[in-house]
Amino acid sequence: MESKHKLDKVTAAGILIAFGIIYGDIGTSPLYVMQAIIGSERITEEIVYGALSCIFWTLTLQTTVKYVILILRADNRGEGGIFALYALVRKHARWLTVPAIIGGSTLLADGIITPPISVSSAVEGLQLLYPNIQTIPIVLAILIAIFLIQAFGTKIVGRTFGPLMVTWFVMLGVLGLSQVMLQPGILKALNPIYGYKLLTEHPGGFWMLGAVFLCTTGAEALYTDLGHCGRGNIRVSWIFVKSCLVLNYFGQGAWLLSEIGNLLDGRKPFYEIMPEWWLLPGIVIATSAAIIASQALISGSFTLISEAIRLNFWPKVRLNYPSDQKGQLYVPSVNWLLLLGCVAVVLYFKESANMEAAYGLAITMTMIMTTILFSYYLYMKRVNLWIVIAFMLLYLFIEGLFLGANLLKFTHGGWFTILVGTAVAGLMTVWLKAFYIKLRLTEYTKLEKYLPALHELSRDISIPKYTTHLVFMTNASRATEIETKVIYSIFQKRPKRADVYWFIHVDITDDPYTMEYKVLLDDNNNDNVIKINFRLGFRVDQRINMFFRKVVEDMVMNKEVDITSRYESLNRQNITGDFRFVVLERFLSFENDLPLFEQLVMKTYFFVKDFTTPEDKWFGLDSSSVKIEKVPLIIRPVENVKLRRVFT
Repeated sequence: MESKHKLDKVTAAGILIAFGIIYGDIGTSPLYVMQAIIGSERITEEIVYGALSCIFWTLTLQTTVKYVILILRADNRGEGGIFALYALVRKHARWLTVPAIIGGSTLLADGIITPPISVSSAVEGLQLLYPNIQTIPIVLAILIAIFLIQAFGTKIVGRTFGPLMVTWFVMLGVLGLSQVMLQPGILKALNPIYGYKLLTEHPGGFWMLGAVFLCTTGAEALYTDLGHCGRGNIRVSWIFVKSCLVLNYFGQGAWLLSEIGNLLDGRKPFYEIMPEWWLLPGIVIATSAAIIASQALISGSFTLISEAIRLNFWPKVRLNYPSDQKGQLYVPSVNWLLLLGCVAVVLYFKESANMEAAYGLAITMTMIMTTILFSYYLYMKRVNLWIVIAFMLLYLFIEGLFLGANLLKFTHGGWFTILVGTAVAGLMTVWLKAFYIKLRLTEYTKLEKYLPALHELSRDISIPKYTTHLVFMTNASRATEIETKVIYSIFQKRPKRADVYWFIHVDITDDPYTMEYKVLLDDNNNDNVIKINFRLGFRVDQRINMFFRKVVEDMVMNKEVDITSRYESLNRQNITGDFRFVVLERFLSFENDLPLFEQLVMKTYFFVKDFTTPEDKWFGLDSSSVKIEKVPLIIRPVENVKLRRVFT
């Protein structure tokens, strides 16, 4: 109850953080939306009023009603985002994995085009002051700088984000209001009938929805960053943000009414409503807002990947924590892949007008998947079935229209984000399928059966001592079980004599911040076989070395274990015994009869795994005391081997 109160609490600091973190994408859309809608058509009253009506009602139905009012309710212990929502519902229906993978992969894919389009749209304003300036090198330099600073964390930069974005929204509102006051009749566009007429009566009007959709692409970010800002702060700040956005769009519409019959011919309505004396400061503020939009999106991608790893959707890549601030995360591999993608987008599309054609297609898929997951969440919460059906049908219809209109973009560059999204979804599918195959083929045995043998091995002085404390990482989730391969490693591979045997298992919970552990001790009060089960949330960094040390300290204090060295000379000096970790690294055995599809999945899995973080590094183990042992994943020989002995 207390955490719910905290989530709904509204504070000035919380609102400022919300401005700095979550409104970058949706806040920079006035830079290019009206230009994208008009395109190469002649400006008419029908287009201007219709476009503004569509924008207003899209922001109202999609962003305000669906995300701000409804979906923000579906928090997972204060956390939001498509994977946090999936974690809430996945135990109830396995098929929900499909929308989660599609939604997560398309969200990542569209992230490759958001920084280039935002930065390009802002920087291209310089062409009004310097017509011959080359904007591509400037855009590339800004993007490279944004990605380079990620490794150092954004704690210091983050402090300036809030005030800068407030300045940006105030500028949007003031510029828009100044034009609306000159043409107050533009407010007629609030009537949805103008939008309806544009879509149904204007030739090709329906396809304009693809450009209209760009005004709400940042809505998913509101939900993703729920944990950083809190529901109350997002809802209060959105009132101000939406007012400024609507004023700016309507201001651009008022200026367009003075251009009836003309072509835009490369002009940007956003910069046209700016007084000439304000152009340079305006471009600087717009570029700053675009940088903040990019930064927020990159941080969101890092969070998404870290969640995907712990939900078994993504390879275990290296995660860095540049500062102690909550949510400060850096994923080097994703950072460089995003940078390469962004540079490719800028070099291929060259200017923002071309990027608009490719933007939005993938994110429509994310929104549809969020609708499906949230509908199931409502059903799970026992909301009236007719309300659930009404919500799902309404939003699948609206987003289906947007998807249909956006499909026109496929040949104009939309294929790029769909290609990236398909590749990401393919990797997620392979990783999850491989996880289930490994789970199915891993054999477990009762630990209790081997306790006498372990005690005896511990006392057998005819075998050289391997270490004082031998620690195995195990996949056995049940406290009473252990993998047969661990037993094989201890007794048969090379007998590993130790004074104390530790078995550590890590369970990932659907609760984001769980940090618990259970200890299973031998019933006969022998303290030389101990199993520890950690329960960690899907947003908790798996620093097993640190957690294990804490558990050992607690057990020593409770007199449950003696960690003093068992060597007589060292024991007299009260010196702590040595600890050694063993991590079993699986490989695909040649002797297996897996079906062809599963063989392909596993071969892809092991090929990608070669490029990812090793298990010991992933668990944060000290490499100086870790032994990696290769064990075959499948020891399932092909049956009916026709081999005949020949006697001489």
